[in-house]
Amino acid sequence: MRHVREILRLSLDCGLSTRVVGERVGVGPTTVRDTLRRFRRSGLTWPVQPETTDTDLESRLYGVPGVKPGRRKLPEPDWAVVASELKRKHVTLQILWEEYYAANPDGYRYSRWCDLFRRWEGRLPLVMRQSHAGGEKLFVDYAGDTVPVVVDRGTGEVRDAHLFVAVLGGSSLSFACATWTEQFADWAEAHNAAFAFFGGVPQLLVPDNAKVAVIKACHFDPMLNRSYTDMARHYGTAVLPARPRRPKDKAKVEACVRIVERWVLGRLRNRIFYSLAELNAAIGECLADLNERRVLRQFGQTRRQLFEEVDAPNLKPLPAEPWVHAQWKRCRVGLDYHIALEQHHYSVPHRYARREVEVRYTARSVEIFLGGERIAVHMRGSGNGRHTTVPEHMPSSHRRYLDWTPAKIQEEAGRIGPMLSLLMERIIADRPHPEQGYRSCLGIIGLSKRFGPERLEAAALRALEIGARNYPSVKSILEKGLDKVPVSKAPEHEPILHDNIRGSQYYH
Repeated sequence: MRHVREILRLSLDCGLSTRVVGERVGVGPTTVRDTLRRFRRSGLTWPVQPETTDTDLESRLYGVPGVKPGRRKLPEPDWAVVASELKRKHVTLQILWEEYYAANPDGYRYSRWCDLFRRWEGRLPLVMRQSHAGGEKLFVDYAGDTVPVVVDRGTGEVRDAHLFVAVLGGSSLSFACATWTEQFADWAEAHNAAFAFFGGVPQLLVPDNAKVAVIKACHFDPMLNRSYTDMARHYGTAVLPARPRRPKDKAKVEACVRIVERWVLGRLRNRIFYSLAELNAAIGECLADLNERRVLRQFGQTRRQLFEEVDAPNLKPLPAEPWVHAQWKRCRVGLDYHIALEQHHYSVPHRYARREVEVRYTARSVEIFLGGERIAVHMRGSGNGRHTTVPEHMPSSHRRYLDWTPAKIQEEAGRIGPMLSLLMERIIADRPHPEQGYRSCLGIIGLSKRFGPERLEAAALRALEIGARNYPSVKSILEKGLDKVPVSKAPEHEPILHDNIRGSQYYH
């Protein structure tokens, strides 16, 4: 303490000289004069208020305790702005000091400037130091930078690949792989690759609050992506997202991302890659150096050695099969008891027509649910507009058409006559899809029961001559008796009449 109150009392109440006051208090006369000068500038009056403590009095006269007088008169930056700028990519204290010194040539030098910032930073809220048990947590995230990949050597087209990073909390064993996107399909495949790399599954997965993992962020009860939850359930683990706007909750992976960017991206910056597999092979080589050769100073071991001791014994075993990514979609069943999924139609039991259902589909299968109950399952079809129909899903009145094929229709028509068989062939050929002509063909064949095979054969000939290739036309021919009327050969085309066309008589 500077004995401010005693100096003021002896000087102002007792009227002693600065030399005598300095002798009694144990300070020099200069200190006494400086204290009196600061008191007059502070705006305080003597005696001070009784509730004013010695610390408050010293603070009013000298500012921050422990700082020598006259040493903080140089211009200072806004330290909060400095701290905010440091969070930006590639920004360091050296860069910020150079900008400060360029604007204030008479300001603090670099070492003193850093000391003042660290002192200001020490007054910020405390940060809890985290410790991670072996095999407990796997931190996952995407790096901010991408890697260009040449996808077409002819045109030189380049596509950016994204870098997925995963790190175990106990040993800091790091994994990275490149994916084309940050969508869930690539996110899930990266997780599968990470689990295979570690040879086991941790107790918890700690992602950030990206939409690929968390639908709705919440400090207390976040809403997780349904597919991400299914993947965690398949591997026997759980998902614990970091708190919103709390990146220090996953500081382990944030630090790992920086290390991977330096060890991987920095080393590969001058290489050209022509495929994702080639890029991932190069990343694997860099990871081997990082995990198996670099020694952690605080442990005296490599990440791989520490992993074998700490994490490996505590990881859960991998399931027999890796998780297959499944997507969910809400669909409405049509009147034809089919749902449409990516330009392909899948059947459900006909009693569920017009109902809204949930569809879970993977690369190989399609499952249809209603109220949590699976009502249909199919093999995944290609998006070609076709139908996948289970006979048991059809009403009994529709099943009789199920076994009909173009060959069978031709066979049935051939029993009546060749003209009818030819007509069936033309009807099926005219339709975009053969099945669209089945009903028309079956209806025409059924007319033989009413009008007889001979008349139907004649009607087929007439329909072929006039180009009538549908059920209503053939039925009309039979009902009006046109099958009994011979057809005169019509001209191939109508004559063209126009004033500008001379005709053959012009030349005679």
